[in-house]
Amino acid sequence: MPETASALPPDPPPADQARLPANVRVLGLASCANDVASEMIYPLLPQFLITVLGGNKFHLGIIEGAADSAASLLKLYSGAWSDRAGRRKPFVLFGYALAAIARPAIGLAFAPWHLFFARVGDRVGKGVRTSPRDALIAESTPPAIRGRAFGFHRAMDHLGAAVGPLLALAFLAIWPDRLRTLFLLALVPGIAVLVLLLVGLRERKPSGSPREKLRLTLKPFDRRFRLYLVAMLLFTLGNSSDLFLLQRSGELGVPAALLPLLWFVFHVVKSLGNLLAGRLVDRIGPRVPLLAGWIIYGGTYIGFALASAAWQAWALFLLYGVFYSLSEPAEKTFVTRLAGPEHKGLAFGWYNYAIGVTAFPASAIFGALYEAWGPLASFGWGAGLALLAAIVLLFAVRRPSPSKS
Repeated sequence: MPETASALPPDPPPADQARLPANVRVLGLASCANDVASEMIYPLLPQFLITVLGGNKFHLGIIEGAADSAASLLKLYSGAWSDRAGRRKPFVLFGYALAAIARPAIGLAFAPWHLFFARVGDRVGKGVRTSPRDALIAESTPPAIRGRAFGFHRAMDHLGAAVGPLLALAFLAIWPDRLRTLFLLALVPGIAVLVLLLVGLRERKPSGSPREKLRLTLKPFDRRFRLYLVAMLLFTLGNSSDLFLLQRSGELGVPAALLPLLWFVFHVVKSLGNLLAGRLVDRIGPRVPLLAGWIIYGGTYIGFALASAAWQAWALFLLYGVFYSLSEPAEKTFVTRLAGPEHKGLAFGWYNYAIGVTAFPASAIFGALYEAWGPLASFGWGAGLALLAAIVLLFAVRRPSPSKS
């Protein structure tokens, strides 16, 4: 007897209405809570180092440079190692656990070298977890909604980054000069992250062989992926620390008391924008949003160079948030489409390494240009490299076909 129409299974929901996998939601919430803890501390580190620990700007540069370098190297190694191990969750747990311990340890520091080890420990945790976590998001998500998945994760990350400074400001308004206590309280969201991951994160075995030899090589990837990395290297070499944008905003007349509010609004724009742009990436692919994001970045940098009023700094920061919204989900979706199914950890390792390894020279070059020749030279340098990177992406990396799940 033939089946009736009522017995047929319902049609699957459209991609833009499909529910995000549980692992993606758990990792998004974990990133949100983790960034609450991180951003409670990060804006206050220069003041703590210089006024409390007796350090100077040279110490700050050494500490942050060493921390970023350690994270960059480990992002490559941990991604490849998770491919070989056939597991992602242990790397994610260890990375978040190390950061949860290292951040509140800053409250126990009494010398600049104490802060050095605490910050390096925090960034080592980030280096260990980032690439395996990105690979786990890709493996847990159908290809049709990976843009949404990465957009959601980045949106939650930016939401935590917006909430953290507000909590710090509220705490210090009630208990001024209690920096050490505030740093110690960062342990609370760190513990919440670990509990959430232990209870909610489910391992999904990658398709790669656990017995594969660990090799930090580009051989598994084709020309398109390698040229994509070249474009990323060019772009990030001109993408200096966002602290320079805050510095420029102060020069344009934004009062120091309003800079935290400007930073908060910036992160809110990034959070909401990532949610919307992730869906756009799924609909039209990552290539056009990424190109648009880099072009907006170049225009924003030129705007900061030529701006002459405080209101322009506010408008440019909002536009800068649009750049982040378009580029972040597109960049990671590009990685999943250009990488093979057996080497996602290694692919995200190379992607994160390309971004991280240029962070220190990018800020150093930008700062030197800013100091010697002013904002037009420094911001023009960043805009020029963004344009060059967009050309490489446009002509060298052809539109990739969707990857197999």
